[in-house]
Amino acid sequence: MSYRVAIMGATGAVGTEFLKILEQRNFPLKSLKLLASGRSAGKKLKFRGEDLAVEELTEKSFAGVELVLASAGGSISKQFAPAAVSAGAVVVDNTSAFRMVPDVPLVVPEVNPGDIRRHKGIIANPNCSTIIMNVPVWPLHQANPIERLVVSTYQAVSGAGAWGLWELDEQMKAYASGAPIRKNKFPHQIVNNLFSHNSKIGPDGFNEEETKMVLETRKIFHCESIRVTATCVRVPVMRAHTEAINIEFSRPTSEKQVRELLAAAPGVKIVDDREKNYFPMPLEASDQDDVLVGRIRQDPSVPDGKGIAMLVSGDQIRKGAALNAVQIAELL
Repeated sequence: MSYRVAIMGATGAVGTEFLKILEQRNFPLKSLKLLASGRSAGKKLKFRGEDLAVEELTEKSFAGVELVLASAGGSISKQFAPAAVSAGAVVVDNTSAFRMVPDVPLVVPEVNPGDIRRHKGIIANPNCSTIIMNVPVWPLHQANPIERLVVSTYQAVSGAGAWGLWELDEQMKAYASGAPIRKNKFPHQIVNNLFSHNSKIGPDGFNEEETKMVLETRKIFHCESIRVTATCVRVPVMRAHTEAINIEFSRPTSEKQVRELLAAAPGVKIVDDREKNYFPMPLEASDQDDVLVGRIRQDPSVPDGKGIAMLVSGDQIRKGAALNAVQIAELL
């Protein structure tokens, strides 16, 4: 069986990754429609050796479409996703627009695939940092319920979209040539620098990215009692987010038990060679489906052997966005 699919936001960083993944995974397509803003209409994108023309996104774009992969921004999704559902399509939405809506499933296929069945036309893709954390943390939580997660993120500029890649590239060129370094959309210089994640700070002092990681993890895990705190930082890396994760379990555990669980977990690859000081790196996580996990060690600051610390790295455009959405579509 094959399907009539549309990509909403086809010219963006995640949109072009959708094309790559649909081709690589040989997704069963009857037709593929590329949708973007009017200024991108007519642009050609390669898919399976052919040039496909981008069409302007309107509320009439979804006639005959069965599946929409959406990554055009939250306001665009809020405007057009209901029209797609009304036309009979299922929308897998990669924005924050519907993630915390109670009756919209928020899904990481390795964690809560069963939630897909509850959809009413829209399924939400979690935040990229949440996905990259949850893939390795979930199998540990299943075996030994987690009481508290402390995570610090080191987030690549591409997490901000295609413009983030452009801005770092331009600043790198300026730095190398001795030219003035100009900021465009980032609030601070990113080359040779890092700064607190460039999302709005709430009244509690946490930025939106940090709050997403907390609330989304509780929803995906179906566990309101899990305590999560995050510090999210933007770093001058092109692609793939890295996260330092500290876990406090409800029962004692060992490094050996954690390694065994992660070695058998879907979507996880252990990269942990202490002798060579070789651990997860964004350079090697880029373009990979799996989340790399290493630096696995007992945390002696947590009493009774209940603490584990580890480092993870995952491609936030791929597993943190496009791949996760396509995996949801495959399960559909």
